[in-house]
Amino acid sequence: MLQNESELFDEFIDRGDFCVAGFSLGAIRALEYVYKSSERVDKIQLFSPAFFQNKDQKFKRMQLMAFNSSFKLYKENFYKNSSYPSRVSLEKYYKADTSELLEFLLEYEYDKDKIDSLLKIGVKIEVFLGDEDRIIDFKEAKNFFGKFATIYQLKGRGHILHG
Repeated sequence: MLQNESELFDEFIDRGDFCVAGFSLGAIRALEYVYKSSERVDKIQLFSPAFFQNKDQKFKRMQLMAFNSSFKLYKENFYKNSSYPSRVSLEKYYKADTSELLEFLLEYEYDKDKIDSLLKIGVKIEVFLGDEDRIIDFKEAKNFFGKFATIYQLKGRGHILHG
């Protein structure tokens, strides 16, 4: 996983007082934070939200097995796939991972009722997706979030939204 990577999204991020943003796993955390919060939030920006609810249990088990059998190789592959098609190095954003965190990420399901409740109180949701993403299924994420959010489809960009 990554940390302190907001600079990767400077061209898109709204730094206003009433905006919450998150990337990948951070998108899950941002959505949950806003859902549970009593503070004013006008907008949530989800950058390449971790979206695996369309994947079967075999896929998820294989991810966990690969992580547990060779973390170094898994991390290298994750960085390569996350930065594709760019050559941006993600090493400086490295955060220690655990298999529990990966399992949470893989098993998380976006709750339509939670999202609807945010929309009903006036929270605007923006989702930024790269059509060359090698981490999540761009089309599935677009189809799911398209019912609730403004979708920004970035052509020729991957998971970190760089081309």
